[in-house]
Amino acid sequence: MSYDQKTVERVWEHGRVMPEADPTQWRKDECGAWIRREHYGSDKSEFAWHIVDVAPAEAHNPGNLRPLHRDNTFDPAAHRPHCHVTADSAGRANKRGG
Repeated sequence: MSYDQKTVERVWEHGRVMPEADPTQWRKDECGAWIRREHYGSDKSEFAWHIVDVAPAEAHNPGNLRPLHRDNTFDPAAHRPHCHVTADSAGRANKRGG
């Protein structure tokens, strides 16, 4: 699904702000994976992200949209993410298999 820039920015605000990183450029998703603002929709970046609807039964509710690393998924039935990518605790590196 394609989102307008206003929606993308609103969803970006749901990412977790980390004190060691510029929040206009860097956030963490629900799995703790680093995402980078301008890498939205990329299929090549280590920090790419997409938008997921955490409550699809309430379609078209922007409050239900969240940023998630491109390789992480969300199970709306269980209401939890499937974390294939997380971050290491020592810096800005993502790791697979979290």
